[in-house]
Amino acid sequence: MLKGIVVKAYNSYYYLQSGNKIITCHLRGRFKKGRFSLIVGDEVTYTLTGPEKGIIEDILPRRSMLKRPMVANVDQVVLTFAAVNPDINPALIDRFLVIAEYSELDIIICINKIDLANIDTIASLVERYVQVGYRMFTVAAKTGIGIAKLQEYLHDKISVFAGPSGAGKSTILNAVQPGLELTTGEVSHKIGRGKHTTRFAELLPLNGGGFVVDTPGFSFTDFSEMEEAHLMDYFPEIAQIAPTCKFNTCIHYKEPQCAVKQAVAEGLIHTERYQSYLDILTEIKASKRGF
Repeated sequence: MLKGIVVKAYNSYYYLQSGNKIITCHLRGRFKKGRFSLIVGDEVTYTLTGPEKGIIEDILPRRSMLKRPMVANVDQVVLTFAAVNPDINPALIDRFLVIAEYSELDIIICINKIDLANIDTIASLVERYVQVGYRMFTVAAKTGIGIAKLQEYLHDKISVFAGPSGAGKSTILNAVQPGLELTTGEVSHKIGRGKHTTRFAELLPLNGGGFVVDTPGFSFTDFSEMEEAHLMDYFPEIAQIAPTCKFNTCIHYKEPQCAVKQAVAEGLIHTERYQSYLDILTEIKASKRGF
């Protein structure tokens, strides 16, 4: 049985990377009769039906899965934001971090366009997330600043680039892997965000090993599948302190003798990070009430 990895899915066709070839495949009929979910990043077995054409026979077990956007067997997610144009929004960073933590993936935060930004502002923001334990990269994709260091962390891994429109994900990937020629878009001055230049998730091979995934840009994050009691697990600094709260049912909202709220008051947890936690907690509460 031949093996491949799904690098693109489009109009009921699945494109597999198998060795140095791209094999265009259909699904075996039995998959169409049952419930299945074949997505980019899935490893499969297939049989050839012609020159570089085949039928997918089986979907192999997944190591991991990014839930939004759905990509299988991801090693790490590179959450990408622009320092300016559009201006960086820490609350939006926190929302994307929660989605990535929920998917149980290694996380890199990448800040693009630093050549246009206020250095002190970006340095302060970087320090905030480094203290939490996140890996931070600052780059300027159009001038090449920081790209070589980022490339080292992408080697031999499947890395998903995700983040809001206008952050420059496609521009970064074009710099990381010259020759990709991904379509890029400018930020709209009217709406303050970028146009969607990526229409579907696709696995893109890197020279020397590994894949990157350019995902459709989005600015909406949904937390309806999460539980109130588990949200703290997606904020590492809160998860670390939470066990010292007086009540083991504490969700660090209005409960008395809350160690997390005390840590915020003492400056051990950043106030804006805690506010992001409260905002998302409120959304989860509302979704459970059906609002």
